[in-house]
Amino acid sequence: MVKYSFVFFGGCAIFLSFGCKKLVQVPPPVGSITTSATFSTDQEATEAMAGIYNGMINGTVTPFNGATTIYCGTSADEIQFFDNLNNDEWQFQINSLLPSNSFNALSWVQAYSTIYGCNAVLSGIAGSASIHDSVRNELVGEAELVRAVAYFYLTNLYGNIPYSGTIDYNKTRLMAQSPNDTVYSHIIADLRDAQSRLPEDYSVGHGEKIVPNRWAATAFLARVYLYLRNWQEAEAQASSVLGNTGSYGLEPDLNNVFLANSREAIWQLQQSNQTFTYNGTVDGLYFIPYDENNPPHAYLTPTLLASFEDSDRRRAFWVDSADYLGITYYYPYKYRIGPGQQQVGGTDSAYYMVLRLGEQYLIRAEAEANGAGGGIGSAVTDLNMIRSRAGLGPYPGPMDKDAVLSAIYHERQVELFAEWGHRWLDLKRWGTAVQVLSANKGTAVTPTALLFPIPVSELQADPNLTQNEGYY
Repeated sequence: MVKYSFVFFGGCAIFLSFGCKKLVQVPPPVGSITTSATFSTDQEATEAMAGIYNGMINGTVTPFNGATTIYCGTSADEIQFFDNLNNDEWQFQINSLLPSNSFNALSWVQAYSTIYGCNAVLSGIAGSASIHDSVRNELVGEAELVRAVAYFYLTNLYGNIPYSGTIDYNKTRLMAQSPNDTVYSHIIADLRDAQSRLPEDYSVGHGEKIVPNRWAATAFLARVYLYLRNWQEAEAQASSVLGNTGSYGLEPDLNNVFLANSREAIWQLQQSNQTFTYNGTVDGLYFIPYDENNPPHAYLTPTLLASFEDSDRRRAFWVDSADYLGITYYYPYKYRIGPGQQQVGGTDSAYYMVLRLGEQYLIRAEAEANGAGGGIGSAVTDLNMIRSRAGLGPYPGPMDKDAVLSAIYHERQVELFAEWGHRWLDLKRWGTAVQVLSANKGTAVTPTALLFPIPVSELQADPNLTQNEGYY
Protein backbone atom coordinates (compact mmCIF):
# COMPACT_ATOMS: atom_id res chain seq x y z
CA MET A 1 0.00 0.00 0.00
CA VAL A 2 1.41 3.38 -1.00
CA LYS A 3 0.51 6.18 1.37
CA TYR A 4 -0.10 9.77 0.32
CA SER A 5 2.68 12.25 0.87
CA PHE A 6 1.09 15.63 0.62
CA VAL A 7 4.32 17.40 -0.23
CA PHE A 8 2.88 17.01 -3.74
CA PHE A 9 0.32 19.66 -2.94
CA GLY A 10 1.18 22.98 -4.51
CA GLY A 11 2.25 21.54 -7.83
CA CYS A 12 0.28 18.43 -8.61
CA ALA A 13 -2.90 19.65 -10.30
CA ILE A 14 -1.54 18.22 -13.50
CA PHE A 15 -4.82 17.20 -15.03
CA LEU A 16 -6.34 20.65 -14.52
CA SER A 17 -3.78 22.32 -16.76
CA PHE A 18 -6.25 22.70 -19.60
CA GLY A 19 -7.82 25.72 -17.91
CA CYS A 20 -11.40 26.78 -18.54
CA LYS A 21 -12.46 24.20 -21.10
CA LYS A 22 -15.09 21.74 -20.06
CA LEU A 23 -15.11 17.98 -20.04
CA VAL A 24 -16.92 17.60 -23.35
CA GLN A 25 -14.43 19.88 -25.11
CA VAL A 26 -11.15 18.70 -23.68
CA PRO A 27 -8.85 16.34 -25.59
CA PRO A 28 -6.17 14.61 -23.49
CA PRO A 29 -3.61 17.37 -22.76
CA VAL A 30 0.07 16.65 -23.41
CA GLY A 31 1.86 15.61 -20.23
CA SER A 32 -1.35 15.09 -18.29
CA ILE A 33 -2.27 12.18 -16.09
CA THR A 34 -3.91 10.53 -19.09
CA THR A 35 -0.48 9.39 -20.29
CA SER A 36 0.21 5.74 -19.60
CA ALA A 37 3.62 6.50 -18.06
CA THR A 38 1.89 8.26 -15.17
CA PHE A 39 0.56 4.91 -13.99
CA SER A 40 3.69 2.80 -14.29
CA THR A 41 4.20 2.63 -10.51
CA ASP A 42 2.06 2.71 -7.37
CA GLN A 43 3.63 5.99 -6.34
CA GLU A 44 2.98 7.72 -9.66
CA ALA A 45 -0.65 6.64 -9.67
CA THR A 46 -1.04 7.85 -6.09
CA GLU A 47 0.46 11.21 -7.01
CA ALA A 48 -2.06 11.53 -9.84
CA MET A 49 -4.94 11.11 -7.37
CA ALA A 50 -3.27 13.58 -5.02
CA GLY A 51 -3.43 16.06 -7.87
CA ILE A 52 -7.21 15.80 -7.87
CA TYR A 53 -7.42 16.71 -4.20
CA ASN A 54 -5.01 19.57 -4.82
CA GLY A 55 -7.24 20.93 -7.58
CA MET A 56 -10.31 20.70 -5.36
CA ILE A 57 -8.97 22.67 -2.39
CA ASN A 58 -6.13 24.92 -3.57
CA GLY A 59 -6.04 27.82 -5.98
CA THR A 60 -9.11 29.78 -6.98
CA VAL A 61 -12.52 29.39 -5.35
CA THR A 62 -13.94 26.08 -6.59
CA PRO A 63 -17.21 24.19 -5.96
CA PHE A 64 -15.23 22.16 -3.41
CA ASN A 65 -13.42 25.12 -1.88
CA GLY A 66 -15.91 27.77 -0.82
CA ALA A 67 -18.02 28.47 -3.91
CA THR A 68 -20.83 26.07 -3.00
CA THR A 69 -21.02 27.49 0.54
CA ILE A 70 -20.91 31.12 -0.60
CA TYR A 71 -23.12 31.14 -3.68
CA CYS A 72 -25.68 28.60 -2.50
CA GLY A 73 -25.76 30.35 0.87
CA THR A 74 -26.56 33.69 -0.73
CA SER A 75 -29.07 32.04 -3.06
CA ALA A 76 -30.79 30.77 0.09
CA ASP A 77 -31.68 32.80 3.19
CA GLU A 78 -28.56 32.38 5.31
CA ILE A 79 -25.90 34.67 3.81
CA GLN A 80 -26.00 38.09 2.15
CA PHE A 81 -23.31 40.18 0.50
CA PHE A 82 -22.15 43.43 2.08
CA ASP A 83 -22.72 45.36 -1.15
CA ASN A 84 -23.76 44.85 -4.76
CA LEU A 85 -20.58 46.12 -6.40
CA ASN A 86 -19.85 42.76 -8.01
CA ASN A 87 -22.85 42.20 -10.26
CA ASP A 88 -22.09 38.52 -10.92
CA GLU A 89 -22.07 37.80 -7.18
CA TRP A 90 -25.15 39.93 -6.56
CA GLN A 91 -27.14 37.84 -9.04
CA PHE A 92 -27.00 34.95 -6.57
CA GLN A 93 -28.27 37.23 -3.82
CA ILE A 94 -31.37 38.23 -5.80
CA ASN A 95 -31.89 34.79 -7.38
CA SER A 96 -31.59 36.19 -10.85
CA LEU A 97 -28.58 34.63 -12.55
CA LEU A 98 -27.66 35.37 -16.12
CA PRO A 99 -26.31 32.52 -18.26
CA SER A 100 -23.18 34.66 -18.70
CA ASN A 101 -22.48 34.76 -14.94
CA SER A 102 -18.74 34.18 -14.56
CA PHE A 103 -18.86 32.53 -11.12
CA ASN A 104 -21.54 30.12 -12.28
CA ALA A 105 -19.49 29.22 -15.35
CA LEU A 106 -16.35 28.71 -13.28
CA SER A 107 -18.13 26.34 -10.90
CA TRP A 108 -19.43 24.27 -13.82
CA VAL A 109 -16.02 24.10 -15.49
CA GLN A 110 -14.12 23.23 -12.34
CA ALA A 111 -16.59 20.51 -11.37
CA TYR A 112 -16.19 18.91 -14.79
CA SER A 113 -12.42 19.34 -14.59
CA THR A 114 -12.49 17.29 -11.40
CA ILE A 115 -14.64 14.66 -13.11
CA TYR A 116 -12.24 14.57 -16.05
CA GLY A 117 -9.39 13.97 -13.62
CA CYS A 118 -11.26 11.13 -11.92
CA ASN A 119 -12.05 9.54 -15.28
CA ALA A 120 -8.40 9.86 -16.28
CA VAL A 121 -7.24 8.16 -13.09
CA LEU A 122 -9.73 5.34 -13.58
CA SER A 123 -8.70 4.93 -17.20
CA GLY A 124 -4.99 5.01 -16.40
CA ILE A 125 -5.31 2.48 -13.59
CA ALA A 126 -7.38 0.15 -15.77
CA GLY A 127 -4.69 0.26 -18.44
CA SER A 128 -1.78 -0.42 -16.10
CA ALA A 129 -0.63 -3.91 -15.19
CA SER A 130 2.09 -2.72 -12.82
CA ILE A 131 -0.04 -1.25 -10.02
CA HIS A 132 -0.51 -3.53 -7.04
CA ASP A 133 -4.06 -4.67 -6.36
CA SER A 134 -4.31 -3.01 -2.95
CA VAL A 135 -3.30 0.37 -4.38
CA ARG A 136 -5.53 -0.16 -7.41
CA ASN A 137 -8.54 -0.76 -5.16
CA GLU A 138 -7.84 2.30 -3.02
CA LEU A 139 -7.36 4.67 -5.95
CA VAL A 140 -10.36 3.40 -7.90
CA GLY A 141 -12.52 3.83 -4.81
CA GLU A 142 -11.22 7.35 -4.20
CA ALA A 143 -11.76 8.42 -7.81
CA GLU A 144 -15.28 6.97 -7.81
CA LEU A 145 -16.17 8.77 -4.59
CA VAL A 146 -14.86 12.14 -5.76
CA ARG A 147 -16.61 11.74 -9.11
CA ALA A 148 -19.87 10.96 -7.29
CA VAL A 149 -19.51 14.09 -5.14
CA ALA A 150 -18.92 16.27 -8.21
CA TYR A 151 -21.90 14.86 -10.08
CA PHE A 152 -24.09 15.18 -6.97
CA TYR A 153 -23.56 18.92 -6.82
CA LEU A 154 -23.81 19.39 -10.57
CA THR A 155 -27.17 17.64 -10.85
CA ASN A 156 -28.56 19.37 -7.76
CA LEU A 157 -27.50 22.80 -8.98
CA TYR A 158 -28.24 22.43 -12.70
CA GLY A 159 -30.76 19.60 -13.04
CA ASN A 160 -30.21 17.47 -16.14
CA ILE A 161 -26.51 17.50 -16.99
CA PRO A 162 -24.09 15.72 -19.32
CA TYR A 163 -22.77 12.53 -17.75
CA SER A 164 -19.59 10.81 -18.86
CA GLY A 165 -17.37 8.16 -17.36
CA THR A 166 -14.77 8.38 -20.11
CA ILE A 167 -12.00 10.69 -21.31
CA ASP A 168 -12.57 9.76 -24.95
CA TYR A 169 -12.86 13.15 -26.67
CA ASN A 170 -14.89 11.71 -29.53
CA LYS A 171 -17.53 10.51 -27.05
CA THR A 172 -17.65 13.60 -24.85
CA ARG A 173 -17.31 16.61 -27.14
CA LEU A 174 -20.99 16.85 -28.14
CA MET A 175 -22.81 15.31 -25.20
CA ALA A 176 -26.48 15.81 -24.43
CA GLN A 177 -27.87 16.04 -20.91
CA SER A 178 -28.81 12.95 -18.94
CA PRO A 179 -31.95 12.91 -16.77
CA ASN A 180 -31.47 13.55 -13.08
CA ASP A 181 -32.41 9.97 -12.12
CA THR A 182 -29.84 8.55 -14.55
CA VAL A 183 -27.11 10.68 -13.01
CA TYR A 184 -28.16 9.54 -9.54
CA SER A 185 -27.98 5.89 -10.61
CA HIS A 186 -24.35 6.44 -11.65
CA ILE A 187 -23.63 8.25 -8.37
CA ILE A 188 -24.99 5.35 -6.34
CA ALA A 189 -23.05 2.81 -8.40
CA ASP A 190 -19.81 4.75 -7.82
CA LEU A 191 -20.42 5.04 -4.09
CA ARG A 192 -21.38 1.40 -3.69
CA ASP A 193 -18.25 0.28 -5.49
CA ALA A 194 -16.12 2.74 -3.51
CA GLN A 195 -17.53 1.25 -0.29
CA SER A 196 -16.28 -2.17 -1.33
CA ARG A 197 -12.79 -0.92 -2.24
CA LEU A 198 -11.80 1.73 0.30
CA PRO A 199 -10.11 0.89 3.60
CA GLU A 200 -11.90 1.52 6.90
CA ASP A 201 -9.02 3.45 8.46
CA TYR A 202 -6.99 6.54 7.51
CA SER A 203 -3.66 4.83 6.93
CA VAL A 204 -3.48 6.09 3.34
CA GLY A 205 -3.40 9.68 4.65
CA HIS A 206 -0.84 8.85 7.35
CA GLY A 207 -3.57 8.86 9.97
CA GLU A 208 -5.05 12.19 8.85
CA LYS A 209 -8.62 12.37 7.57
CA ILE A 210 -7.61 13.99 4.30
CA VAL A 211 -8.07 10.91 2.10
CA PRO A 212 -11.62 9.51 2.03
CA ASN A 213 -12.15 6.03 3.39
CA ARG A 214 -15.06 3.56 3.37
CA TRP A 215 -16.95 5.60 5.96
CA ALA A 216 -16.77 8.71 3.78
CA ALA A 217 -18.36 6.77 0.92
CA THR A 218 -21.01 5.46 3.32
CA ALA A 219 -21.75 8.90 4.77
CA PHE A 220 -22.16 10.45 1.33
CA LEU A 221 -24.33 7.53 0.22
CA ALA A 222 -26.58 8.23 3.22
CA ARG A 223 -27.02 11.79 1.97
CA VAL A 224 -27.75 10.64 -1.58
CA TYR A 225 -30.45 8.24 -0.39
CA LEU A 226 -31.95 10.99 1.77
CA TYR A 227 -32.25 13.24 -1.27
CA LEU A 228 -33.88 10.40 -3.19
CA ARG A 229 -36.35 9.86 -0.32
CA ASN A 230 -35.17 6.30 0.07
CA TRP A 231 -35.64 6.48 3.82
CA GLN A 232 -34.72 2.87 4.57
CA GLU A 233 -31.35 3.07 2.84
CA ALA A 234 -30.62 6.55 4.19
CA GLU A 235 -31.23 5.26 7.72
CA ALA A 236 -29.15 2.13 7.13
CA GLN A 237 -26.15 3.95 5.72
CA ALA A 238 -26.19 6.67 8.40
CA SER A 239 -26.57 4.02 11.10
CA SER A 240 -23.51 2.23 9.77
CA VAL A 241 -21.42 5.39 10.19
CA LEU A 242 -22.93 6.32 13.55
CA GLY A 243 -22.33 2.82 14.84
CA ASN A 244 -18.59 3.19 14.31
CA THR A 245 -18.07 4.74 17.73
CA GLY A 246 -14.46 3.67 17.79
CA SER A 247 -13.61 6.13 15.01
CA TYR A 248 -16.15 8.94 15.30
CA GLY A 249 -18.14 10.90 17.83
CA LEU A 250 -19.67 14.33 18.30
CA GLU A 251 -17.12 16.82 19.59
CA PRO A 252 -18.50 18.08 22.91
CA ASP A 253 -16.57 21.35 22.52
CA LEU A 254 -17.91 23.29 19.54
CA ASN A 255 -14.53 25.00 19.18
CA ASN A 256 -13.03 21.68 18.11
CA VAL A 257 -15.51 20.50 15.48
CA PHE A 258 -13.75 21.99 12.44
CA LEU A 259 -10.19 21.46 13.60
CA ALA A 260 -7.93 19.21 11.57
CA ASN A 261 -8.74 15.54 12.23
CA SER A 262 -11.42 16.29 14.80
CA ARG A 263 -13.27 13.28 16.16
CA GLU A 264 -16.36 14.47 14.31
CA ALA A 265 -14.63 14.74 10.93
CA ILE A 266 -15.25 11.95 8.42
CA TRP A 267 -13.43 13.55 5.48
CA GLN A 268 -11.57 16.83 5.21
CA LEU A 269 -9.59 18.51 2.42
CA GLN A 270 -6.12 19.74 3.37
CA GLN A 271 -5.20 23.14 2.01
CA SER A 272 -1.61 24.01 1.11
CA ASN A 273 -0.07 26.52 3.52
CA GLN A 274 2.07 27.82 0.65
CA THR A 275 -0.64 29.00 -1.76
CA PHE A 276 -3.72 31.26 -1.77
CA THR A 277 -5.37 30.58 1.60
CA TYR A 278 -2.07 29.54 3.22
CA ASN A 279 -3.03 28.11 6.62
CA GLY A 280 -6.64 29.29 6.39
CA THR A 281 -9.68 28.31 4.34
CA VAL A 282 -11.62 30.16 1.67
CA ASP A 283 -14.57 30.44 4.05
CA GLY A 284 -12.45 32.10 6.71
CA LEU A 285 -10.82 34.47 4.23
CA TYR A 286 -14.18 35.35 2.72
CA PHE A 287 -16.28 35.92 5.83
CA ILE A 288 -13.85 37.23 8.45
CA PRO A 289 -13.01 40.96 8.08
CA TYR A 290 -9.35 41.84 7.66
CA ASP A 291 -9.47 44.11 10.70
CA GLU A 292 -11.82 46.40 12.61
CA ASN A 293 -11.69 48.97 9.81
CA ASN A 294 -13.22 46.61 7.26
CA PRO A 295 -16.64 44.93 6.94
CA PRO A 296 -17.09 41.23 6.15
CA HIS A 297 -17.49 40.51 2.46
CA ALA A 298 -20.67 38.61 3.32
CA TYR A 299 -22.55 38.08 6.56
CA LEU A 300 -25.41 36.14 8.10
CA THR A 301 -28.98 37.19 7.43
CA PRO A 302 -31.38 38.34 10.17
CA THR A 303 -33.48 35.29 9.26
CA LEU A 304 -30.72 32.89 10.22
CA LEU A 305 -29.73 34.80 13.34
CA ALA A 306 -33.33 34.78 14.56
CA SER A 307 -33.49 31.01 14.07
CA PHE A 308 -31.13 30.28 16.96
CA GLU A 309 -32.78 29.56 20.29
CA ASP A 310 -31.65 31.84 23.11
CA SER A 311 -29.32 29.32 24.78
CA ASP A 312 -27.96 27.77 21.58
CA ARG A 313 -24.19 27.47 21.99
CA ARG A 314 -23.73 27.38 18.22
CA ARG A 315 -24.76 31.03 18.15
CA ALA A 316 -21.97 31.82 20.60
CA PHE A 317 -19.23 29.58 19.15
CA TRP A 318 -19.90 29.50 15.40
CA VAL A 319 -20.92 33.14 14.88
CA ASP A 320 -18.76 36.24 15.35
CA SER A 321 -19.43 39.91 14.69
CA ALA A 322 -17.78 43.09 13.53
CA ASP A 323 -18.85 46.71 13.99
CA TYR A 324 -18.45 48.80 10.87
CA LEU A 325 -19.66 52.40 10.62
CA GLY A 326 -21.94 51.89 13.60
CA ILE A 327 -23.58 48.71 12.30
CA THR A 328 -22.92 45.22 13.69
CA TYR A 329 -22.46 42.47 11.12
CA TYR A 330 -22.56 38.81 12.15
CA TYR A 331 -20.62 36.30 10.10
CA PRO A 332 -19.88 32.53 10.11
CA TYR A 333 -17.01 31.66 12.42
CA LYS A 334 -16.67 27.92 11.96
CA TYR A 335 -13.20 28.55 10.52
CA ARG A 336 -11.13 30.95 12.62
CA ILE A 337 -8.30 32.11 10.34
CA GLY A 338 -9.18 35.17 8.27
CA PRO A 339 -7.16 37.42 5.94
CA GLY A 340 -5.62 39.20 8.92
CA GLN A 341 -4.43 35.95 10.51
CA GLN A 342 -3.28 33.82 7.57
CA GLN A 343 0.44 33.13 7.30
CA VAL A 344 2.61 31.70 4.57
CA GLY A 345 3.69 28.31 5.87
CA GLY A 346 1.54 28.73 8.99
CA THR A 347 0.06 25.84 10.92
CA ASP A 348 -3.10 24.34 9.41
CA SER A 349 -5.16 24.21 12.58
CA ALA A 350 -8.31 23.44 10.59
CA TYR A 351 -8.87 21.53 7.34
CA TYR A 352 -11.86 22.10 5.07
CA MET A 353 -14.69 19.87 6.29
CA VAL A 354 -16.41 17.80 3.60
CA LEU A 355 -18.33 15.31 5.75
CA ARG A 356 -18.94 15.21 9.50
CA LEU A 357 -20.87 13.15 11.98
CA GLY A 358 -23.40 15.84 12.95
CA GLU A 359 -24.99 15.62 9.51
CA GLN A 360 -25.35 11.84 9.86
CA TYR A 361 -27.50 12.21 12.99
CA LEU A 362 -29.77 14.59 11.12
CA ILE A 363 -29.93 12.35 8.05
CA ARG A 364 -30.96 9.41 10.19
CA ALA A 365 -33.46 11.50 12.17
CA GLU A 366 -35.19 12.67 8.99
CA ALA A 367 -35.29 9.15 7.57
CA GLU A 368 -36.68 7.80 10.85
CA ALA A 369 -39.34 10.50 11.03
CA ASN A 370 -40.40 9.35 7.58
CA GLY A 371 -40.89 5.78 8.76
CA ALA A 372 -37.46 4.15 8.60
CA GLY A 373 -35.73 2.38 11.48
CA GLY A 374 -37.19 3.10 14.91
CA GLY A 375 -39.60 5.73 13.64
CA ILE A 376 -40.56 8.93 15.44
CA GLY A 377 -39.11 7.95 18.80
CA SER A 378 -35.70 7.20 17.33
CA ALA A 379 -35.84 10.38 15.25
CA VAL A 380 -36.29 12.45 18.40
CA THR A 381 -33.42 10.61 20.09
CA ASP A 382 -31.10 11.53 17.22
CA LEU A 383 -32.43 15.07 17.14
CA ASN A 384 -31.69 15.40 20.85
CA MET A 385 -28.09 14.30 20.31
CA ILE A 386 -27.55 17.42 18.23
CA ARG A 387 -29.59 19.64 20.53
CA SER A 388 -27.75 18.44 23.61
CA ARG A 389 -24.34 19.16 22.09
CA ALA A 390 -25.63 22.68 21.32
CA GLY A 391 -26.55 23.20 24.98
CA LEU A 392 -30.29 22.88 24.36
CA GLY A 393 -32.86 20.82 26.20
CA PRO A 394 -34.68 17.84 24.67
CA TYR A 395 -37.15 18.39 21.86
CA PRO A 396 -40.25 19.82 23.59
CA GLY A 397 -42.87 19.40 20.88
CA PRO A 398 -45.54 16.83 20.02
CA MET A 399 -44.56 13.37 18.83
CA ASP A 400 -46.22 13.46 15.43
CA LYS A 401 -44.52 13.27 12.07
CA ASP A 402 -45.08 16.84 10.88
CA ALA A 403 -43.95 18.42 14.15
CA VAL A 404 -40.83 16.27 14.42
CA LEU A 405 -39.89 16.85 10.80
CA SER A 406 -40.30 20.60 11.33
CA ALA A 407 -37.91 20.39 14.29
CA ILE A 408 -35.40 18.41 12.22
CA TYR A 409 -35.61 20.96 9.40
CA HIS A 410 -34.94 23.73 11.90
CA GLU A 411 -32.01 21.83 13.38
CA ARG A 412 -30.45 21.39 9.96
CA GLN A 413 -30.73 25.15 9.44
CA VAL A 414 -28.79 26.07 12.58
CA GLU A 415 -26.37 23.10 12.62
CA LEU A 416 -25.30 23.08 8.97
CA PHE A 417 -25.41 26.80 8.15
CA ALA A 418 -22.63 28.08 5.89
CA GLU A 419 -21.57 24.56 4.97
CA TRP A 420 -21.66 23.29 1.40
CA GLY A 421 -24.99 24.89 0.46
CA HIS A 422 -27.05 22.60 2.70
CA ARG A 423 -29.76 25.20 3.27
CA TRP A 424 -30.24 25.92 -0.46
CA LEU A 425 -30.43 22.25 -1.34
CA ASP A 426 -32.67 21.46 1.66
CA LEU A 427 -35.24 24.11 0.79
CA LYS A 428 -35.38 22.79 -2.76
CA ARG A 429 -35.79 19.13 -1.85
CA TRP A 430 -38.40 19.94 0.82
CA GLY A 431 -40.42 21.91 -1.77
CA THR A 432 -40.46 25.08 0.35
CA ALA A 433 -37.82 27.18 -1.41
CA VAL A 434 -40.14 29.50 -3.35
CA GLN A 435 -42.35 30.22 -0.33
CA VAL A 436 -39.51 30.65 2.21
CA LEU A 437 -37.22 32.69 0.00
CA SER A 438 -39.96 34.95 -1.37
CA ALA A 439 -41.03 35.73 2.20
CA ASN A 440 -37.49 36.43 3.44
CA LYS A 441 -36.02 38.23 0.46
CA GLY A 442 -38.86 40.69 -0.06
CA THR A 443 -39.26 39.79 -3.71
CA ALA A 444 -40.83 36.88 -5.56
CA VAL A 445 -38.47 34.00 -6.23
CA THR A 446 -39.63 32.01 -9.24
CA PRO A 447 -39.56 28.20 -9.43
CA THR A 448 -37.24 28.37 -12.44
CA ALA A 449 -34.63 30.21 -10.32
CA LEU A 450 -34.13 27.06 -8.25
CA LEU A 451 -31.83 25.66 -10.92
CA PHE A 452 -28.78 27.61 -12.01
CA PRO A 453 -28.44 28.30 -15.75
CA ILE A 454 -26.23 26.24 -18.03
CA PRO A 455 -23.34 28.64 -18.79
CA VAL A 456 -23.77 30.34 -22.13
CA SER A 457 -20.23 29.37 -23.17
CA GLU A 458 -21.20 25.71 -22.82
CA LEU A 459 -24.33 26.14 -24.93
CA GLN A 460 -22.32 27.84 -27.64
CA ALA A 461 -19.75 25.05 -27.68
CA ASP A 462 -22.23 22.16 -27.61
CA PRO A 463 -25.46 22.45 -29.64
CA ASN A 464 -26.80 19.30 -27.94
CA LEU A 465 -27.16 21.10 -24.59
CA THR A 466 -30.52 22.66 -23.68
CA GLN A 467 -30.82 25.69 -21.40
CA ASN A 468 -32.80 25.34 -18.19
CA GLU A 469 -36.30 26.77 -18.20
CA GLY A 470 -36.52 30.47 -17.38
CA TYR A 471 -33.13 31.42 -18.87
CA TYR A 472 -32.44 32.80 -22.31
